[in-house]
Amino acid sequence: MLDVLNQIDSFVWGPPLLILLVGTGILLTYRLRLLQIFQLKKALSLIFSAENKGSGDIDSFKALCTALAATVGTGNIVGVATAIKAGGPGAIFWMWIAAFFGMATKYAEGCLAVKYREVDSNGEISGGPMYYIKNGLGEKWKPLAFLFSFCGVLVAYFGIGTFAQVNSIIDISNITFGVSPYIVGGIVTALVAAITLGGLQSIAKTAEKIVPTMAVVYFIVTVTILVLSWDKIPAAIMMVLESAFTPTAAMGGFLGASVIVAMRNGIARGVFSNESGLGSAPIVAAAAKTKWPAEQGLISMTGTFIDTIIICTLTGLTIIVSGEWMGNLNGAALTNAAFGSVFPTIGSYLLCICLALFAFTTILGWNYYGERCIIYLAGVKAVLPYRIVFILLIASAAFLKLEVIWVLADIVNGLMAIPNLIALIGLSGVVVAETKRYNEYLKAEKVNKAENK
Repeated sequence: MLDVLNQIDSFVWGPPLLILLVGTGILLTYRLRLLQIFQLKKALSLIFSAENKGSGDIDSFKALCTALAATVGTGNIVGVATAIKAGGPGAIFWMWIAAFFGMATKYAEGCLAVKYREVDSNGEISGGPMYYIKNGLGEKWKPLAFLFSFCGVLVAYFGIGTFAQVNSIIDISNITFGVSPYIVGGIVTALVAAITLGGLQSIAKTAEKIVPTMAVVYFIVTVTILVLSWDKIPAAIMMVLESAFTPTAAMGGFLGASVIVAMRNGIARGVFSNESGLGSAPIVAAAAKTKWPAEQGLISMTGTFIDTIIICTLTGLTIIVSGEWMGNLNGAALTNAAFGSVFPTIGSYLLCICLALFAFTTILGWNYYGERCIIYLAGVKAVLPYRIVFILLIASAAFLKLEVIWVLADIVNGLMAIPNLIALIGLSGVVVAETKRYNEYLKAEKVNKAENK
């Protein structure tokens, strides 16, 4: 079965999709005039200063936290480790490239999500790629919206949302504390059921509390490791840059990797981590209280910056400076060994806590994404059956192997991204127009404030 899945994965994540992913980001970067550089400061300030005026279900900060809850997960810890193990240190460089252009992609997704959102029969906001495909591209494109929603449910059920996360929690708990996979699986299932049955408000409130805390804790721990290994950082960065363009030789337990393998693993794991181009984050961005699509686009863009440029980089450098990537370990065990090389006593415990929180919040976020997709496909009546199936899949995750989980996640991720990327290209002109409209508003506000002084 694994061989068949690997063949399908290689086809889905072949050159066409990688070109489409990065190419869409390049196109949007060009049309938006390097917005991810010149507007990053503004975007970061909006995280805490957005006015939160206009229709919506939750404020912009909660929307970002919910999106980060779904993106900051095992991809940042396990995904980075598997990328380095398969593609060498050069995979980190290609993660950076994917993230840089992905910031423009994420901006466009957030902008269009607010522009074309709707209100469902329960009075709640519904938005995301399926709606900007239908309302932006037109009715004749509805099959593409259906395809996205169908793939979105598959990703929530069989990709990022369930198996990969639960498996990582089980794996790290067993490595650190020796706890039975079935006990951990049961606890995770019970907690997920208790929170997700409460809907978006319950998920958003949980994410708002956990996400900032877990990000700060992980940042402090990894930075501390790097500070203690400061003399190895320059060599690690040079290794990342050199390995991105030249094959990485076999050494120790590392089998060696070509540039193509480094590129493919870096981009694929980068997308798995930050979800730029996947179309997931705009589903919750649509629920934000704002009247300016471009404003939410800027806030959404920070998610990719925080997720990959900061957190994935910290994980990657921690693994490289430890030298553990040249051994025989992979996944959570590899990152655990990297932490333990600097903090022999508490390193494993710190990683276990961080990974468990990262993975758990990703489960919550993806439960909501899949729910919005099922509503588009079958209406609000399908929500309860969807949640029950989701919880049952969480409970079954303890019985699957890591290799099968990651390959399956890669496949459904790629299938979900295709219709979204087509829509982003088709609606890039709308994104540019909304950006100009918001910039004109900001200029007018600045003039008004100056005159009233």
